[in-house]
Amino acid sequence: MSKKLVAYFSASGVTADAAKKIAEAADAQLCEIRPEIPYTKADLNWQDKNSRSSKEMKDKSSRPAIADINADIAEYDLIYLGFPIWWYTAPTIINTFLESCDFAGKKIILFATSGSSGFENSLSDLKKSVSDSTVIEEGIVVHGKQNAGAWKKWVDSLDL
Repeated sequence: MSKKLVAYFSASGVTADAAKKIAEAADAQLCEIRPEIPYTKADLNWQDKNSRSSKEMKDKSSRPAIADINADIAEYDLIYLGFPIWWYTAPTIINTFLESCDFAGKKIILFATSGSSGFENSLSDLKKSVSDSTVIEEGIVVHGKQNAGAWKKWVDSLDL
C-alpha cells in the first residue's frame, strides 16, 4: 500500500478546503505549501498588472520562496498536488515546490480549483520542474466547492 500526501497551495482558502477533503478521502497526510512572504489581497489582484501575482505569472522563471515544508517527500509514493488556476496554469510557487524536493520515481496527481479555467498549460509547465522519472497526471479541476462525498468518489475512481 502506498503512502500518500496531499500537498497544496491555497491563496483564498478554496484549494485548502478541497485539499482537506481529499486527504480525508484518500487517507493521506496533508502538507500546505506556504509562501515565505504571505500574499496580501493587493498581491492577488489579477487585474493590477503590477501586483505580485501578476508579475510572478508574467515571468515564467519566477520562483517565489516557500516556507519550510512540513513533510519529508521521500516518505511518500503518491502525491496529490493542488493549487488554484492562475493565468491558465499553476502558480509559479508550485514550480518552487517541485524544484525544492526530489520527486524522482513518485506519482503526482494534480487537482485544481478555478473560477472557470481548466488545466490548460499546467501539466506541461509543471513537468519541466521534475525529473523524467516522475509521473505527473492531470486529475481534476473544480469550479466551486465540492462536498466530501464528491471528493471521495473522485479519489476512488483513480486507477492507483
